[in-house]
Amino acid sequence: MRSILDLPHLGADPQSPFPAPEEALKAPNGLLAWGGDLHPDRLLRAYRTGTFPWYSEGQPILWWNPAPRCVLFTGKVYLSKRTRRRYNSGVFRLSIDHAFESVIEACAQPREYEKTTWITRDMKEAYLHLHRLGHARSLEVWKDDLLAGGIYGLSLGRVFFGESMFSRETDASKIALVALCRLIAAHGYTLLDCQVGNPHLHSMGAEEISREAFQSLLAAGVNDLENPLDWNAPHDLEDRW
Repeated sequence: MRSILDLPHLGADPQSPFPAPEEALKAPNGLLAWGGDLHPDRLLRAYRTGTFPWYSEGQPILWWNPAPRCVLFTGKVYLSKRTRRRYNSGVFRLSIDHAFESVIEACAQPREYEKTTWITRDMKEAYLHLHRLGHARSLEVWKDDLLAGGIYGLSLGRVFFGESMFSRETDASKIALVALCRLIAAHGYTLLDCQVGNPHLHSMGAEEISREAFQSLLAAGVNDLENPLDWNAPHDLEDRW
């Protein structure tokens, strides 16, 4: 079995090319390269090829491009009747980019079943930098003026790359994901990249597609800049579903 040291090593130049996605390992699924840094140019180039960083504190930066790929087609997002009633109840208020740093801080907290987090200090700083550059975005869910849940990720062309989401109130992360899908679908985005699937995402309509299918959709979407979504414009996020 190949070790990490057998994989391509990324050097200091953020413009250095990534290996082709097809070169990723099958086990662990999608491990493609290691090293380099989280310079914004490198990160943006990575996402445009479907590659993303994922590692723990103390590890070198690991770069992944798994197959099959978990994606959400924005028009197929699903909510149970119970969660849809909660979505439509008017209890929650939604916003865009009002609390990006708070969302990423909340997402970085280890889950109940985990002791560590992959959202390291360097990862937080890197995505905050991308947010300041206008590439990383968040959607927040509020209850009684307290942050109840949210989601963050990158928007490139007409593809949204979901990074993480969190809940402090029942179904708040589901509401954030659905609200995000509805917003971007209304502006021509058909694809939300979930990277790696789980039962939570699959219950909301996420599905697995082949690397070939994903790369084809990605190539078309990230380069489509016609009439892109203006994230800074006012958006009606409160309409019922």
